[in-house]
Amino acid sequence: MITHPASKYIPFKPFARDFSERTWPSKRIETPPIWMSTDLRDGNQSLIEPMSVARKLRYFDMLVNIGFKEIEVGFPSASQTDFDFVRTLIDENRIPDDVTIICLTQSRQDLIERTVEAMAGAKTAMIHLYNACAPAFRKIVFKMSKDEVRQLAVNGTKMIKEAIKAQPGTKWRYEYSPEVFSTTEPEVALDVCNAVVEAWNPSPEDPIVLNLPATVEATTPNLYADQIEWMHNNLARRDSILISLHPHNDRGTAVAAAEFGVMAGADRVEGCLFGNGERTGNVCLVTLALNLYTQGVHPGLDFSDIDAIRLCAEECNQIPVHPRHPYAGDLVFTAFSGSHQDAIKKGFVLQKADEPWEIPYLPIDPADLGRSYDAVIRVNSQSGKGGVSYLLEQEHGLVLPRRLQIEFSRAIQRVTEETGKEVTPEAVYSIFESEYLDTKGPWKLITHTISSAPKDEDGNQRVSIELTVKVNGEERHLKGAGEGALAAFINALDMPIKVMDYTEHAIGSGIDTKAATYIETRIADNQSGFGVGIHQDILTSTFKAILSAVNRHELAKRAEAECA
Repeated sequence: MITHPASKYIPFKPFARDFSERTWPSKRIETPPIWMSTDLRDGNQSLIEPMSVARKLRYFDMLVNIGFKEIEVGFPSASQTDFDFVRTLIDENRIPDDVTIICLTQSRQDLIERTVEAMAGAKTAMIHLYNACAPAFRKIVFKMSKDEVRQLAVNGTKMIKEAIKAQPGTKWRYEYSPEVFSTTEPEVALDVCNAVVEAWNPSPEDPIVLNLPATVEATTPNLYADQIEWMHNNLARRDSILISLHPHNDRGTAVAAAEFGVMAGADRVEGCLFGNGERTGNVCLVTLALNLYTQGVHPGLDFSDIDAIRLCAEECNQIPVHPRHPYAGDLVFTAFSGSHQDAIKKGFVLQKADEPWEIPYLPIDPADLGRSYDAVIRVNSQSGKGGVSYLLEQEHGLVLPRRLQIEFSRAIQRVTEETGKEVTPEAVYSIFESEYLDTKGPWKLITHTISSAPKDEDGNQRVSIELTVKVNGEERHLKGAGEGALAAFINALDMPIKVMDYTEHAIGSGIDTKAATYIETRIADNQSGFGVGIHQDILTSTFKAILSAVNRHELAKRAEAECA
C-alpha cells in the first residue's frame, strides 16, 4: 500500500500558460518518418551483459536487412568494444553505401577526437553530441547555469567541426540532443538548439538533426507533442533542421508520444526493436512501423519475417520478447476466447484475397509478418465451438454443422477443465476421432450390398440392403429395405432411429477425395446426438455415421447404468 501522499510529486508543466496554438490533433501521419535504430547504442547500454562484437555484427546486418538507413552503432569513446565494433564495420566494408552510421559523444575534446578516430573512413558518418539541459540536471548533476549549458553545447559543436576537418574522406553529418528535453523549459531548449544550429551552420541540402528526447517520460503524450510543435514553430532556420524524437517509456506511453510528435512536426524517430533500452525502454520501432502499416501507410521497413527478427533480437539482447508484445509476441494472433474464435472463424470465411483486410480481432494479416494462421486459434477451457471447429476445418478439412460444433465443444471442454491445459490441434482431432470415428462402441460395419428396384409411378425407388456387421464382436447378417439407401440401412438395424439432420461434404480432391457425413439422430425418446462417418464411398460414410450415432447412444446408456 502507498503510504506517502501523492502530493509529493509535482506535475511537470512544459508551458507557463496553456499552449493554445496547437494544430497537431487534426493531423494524420501519411508518410513514414526517418527511422533511426539505437539498438546498438542505447539498447546495448541497457543490457546486463552488453553485446560482443560478433553479436553486434549480427544485429547490424539484421537492421540493414530490415531497411534502416540510419543506425546508431555505439559510444566508442566510452567503450573499447564499441570502438572495435565501429572499426570492424568500416575496415571490413560492411556498411552499405546508403546507410549512415551514428556515434554518440559528450562535449569533451578527448571524447570527440576518439569518436572521430573510430568513425574515420566511413562513407557517411553522423556524430551525435548531447548534454542535459533540464533544471534538475543543471542544479543537481552539473551545477551549471542556463548560459553555461548552452555554451557547453556550442563548444562541443565547434570542437566536432574542427575535429572532422582531418578526415575529409568521410561525409560528416551532425546530430545534437538537448538531453532530458522532456522536462526542460521550452524556452531554454529553444535557446540552446538555436545556438547549436548557428554554430554548425547547416543548409537545407545538408540539415542538422535536432533530437528532442523524452529521456524521462514525465507528461502525457499530448503535452510532449505540444512541446514538439512549439519547437517546430519557433526554431530558427527550420528548413535546415530535421526534428527527431527519442521517446522513452517511463509512463508506458512512448508509442503514443512518438505518433503525436510526428503529427506535431517531427521528421525522424529514434528507438529500438521491441522497446529495448534503458530503464523502461525506448519506443518500440516495430510497433510504430506496423501501426502505420495497419493505417495503409507503408513504413519503409520490412518486418515480413517477424519471427526471425524477434529470434535474432532475443539471442543478441538475451531478453525475451513478451508473448503479448504487439505484432511480434507468440500469442498476439492467438485467440482462446470462444466468442473471439467464433468471430475470427466467420471473418476468414468471408475474407477475399483481393479485398481490404477485415477480420474481427485481427488488425493485421499475420501472413504479412510471415506468421502462419496455425496459431490464430488455440483451445483451452475458455474456448468455444468456433475455435474448435476452425482447427478441425483448417487441419483436417472437416466442416462441422453448427449443432455438432456445440456438441463437440462440450467434449473438448471436459478435457480442458480436467487437465487445466491448452489442447493442441492434434489433440483436438484425437478427441474428435475417439468421440465420433472410433467410438469403441459395440457396432462395426463390415460389408454392405445394395440392390434397387425400378422406380414406381410416383418416382420413388425401393432399395434393398444386406449388411454384415459385428455387434460386441459377434458377426451378424442383416437385411432391410426402404425408400433410399439410408432408410434401408436403418430398417436393417431394426432400431427406432429418427434422422434429424444430414450434412455431407468432400474432403480433398481427385482420386484421394473422401466423403464426410454428419448425421444428427434421435434414438427412441432419447436426446438427439450426432454420428460422423468418413470414407471414400459416400454411402459407406453415411452408414458409418449412423453406426457412430448408435455407438455413442449405447456408450451413453452404459455410462448411465454404471453411475446408477
